[in-house]
Amino acid sequence: MSKINLLLLCGGGGAEHAISLLSANFFETSLAKSPLFQVLRVELDKQGHYHTAAGEGCELTNRREIRFEDEHKAPWPVDYVIPCIHGFPGETGDIQSYFNLIQLPYFGCESEASSNCFNKITAKMWFSALGIPNTPYIFLHQNDAEALQQTRAALAQWGSVFIKAASQGSSVGCYKVDDPDRLAPVLAEAFDYAPYVVVEQTIKARELEVAVYEYQGEVIATLPGEIICEANSFYSFDEKYAKNSKARTDVVAQGLAPEISEQIRSYAIKAFKGMKLRHLSRIDFFLTQDNQILLNEINTFPGLTPISMFPKMLQHHGHDFTYYLVQTIEAQLANPAG
Repeated sequence: MSKINLLLLCGGGGAEHAISLLSANFFETSLAKSPLFQVLRVELDKQGHYHTAAGEGCELTNRREIRFEDEHKAPWPVDYVIPCIHGFPGETGDIQSYFNLIQLPYFGCESEASSNCFNKITAKMWFSALGIPNTPYIFLHQNDAEALQQTRAALAQWGSVFIKAASQGSSVGCYKVDDPDRLAPVLAEAFDYAPYVVVEQTIKARELEVAVYEYQGEVIATLPGEIICEANSFYSFDEKYAKNSKARTDVVAQGLAPEISEQIRSYAIKAFKGMKLRHLSRIDFFLTQDNQILLNEINTFPGLTPISMFPKMLQHHGHDFTYYLVQTIEAQLANPAG
């Protein structure tokens, strides 16, 4: 039986480039446990150029092959690709659109679902349309006097707000603001990251995460895990990935009433199915002190670093990541239209 030529694409050149490389390490380790694959790891840099782990320049062509800058080296045909890219152009849906164009099968959510989830405004509109509670917010489309006035009014009403660039991941371009004097400079910084900004009410709540994935034809939602930060802080990019992070993660959140846990899982599956997600996602919730459940965000390509929650929650649920990955790829290749 011939091996499957699998392209492991990582990097992306954005704010989460380094995290993508760590996740790619996890995929490499997992794929190495199966004899089915011949893996070529290729990194995409911020200039949009591809290169192999050995530093060879190359490109992914519309013939579904890796062509090397060294003309004496034969092209490498690609059967399947894992776009292990957090943020742009992976979770934004851009690179999936190219895969669709050249009819190259790939792992993870499709282009439209990725785009809908990555843009915080679009995502919140979908959450509401599906009847899933989410955090109160206002939407800003330009940084002007009216936007500042709206944000001042929101802060006066809610007491504290989060100002978020609408199309960034891993808390990039995300700021907690309690002081009215900080609004103008923070808005300017958020608009530097994205053309649209969301201003959300600060919610004092537990931060819960659910790993959701397709397994043998069924959508699985794990028990909620929990992110526990220092008092009066939030799960920023540094808190997620810095070596000196003081945040703690529990694979299973402690002390949740069974009915609360099941409602969270039900909302997670509803969001996964309703937004036409595919293969895997991590879906994050807030749980307030009065047990109100609010859907916070969806990560369509969750991190798979040594400290990431998704693989730990999947394993705790009783599933082996390599087996899950292999059976997902095999099923997709056997039924490309499925």
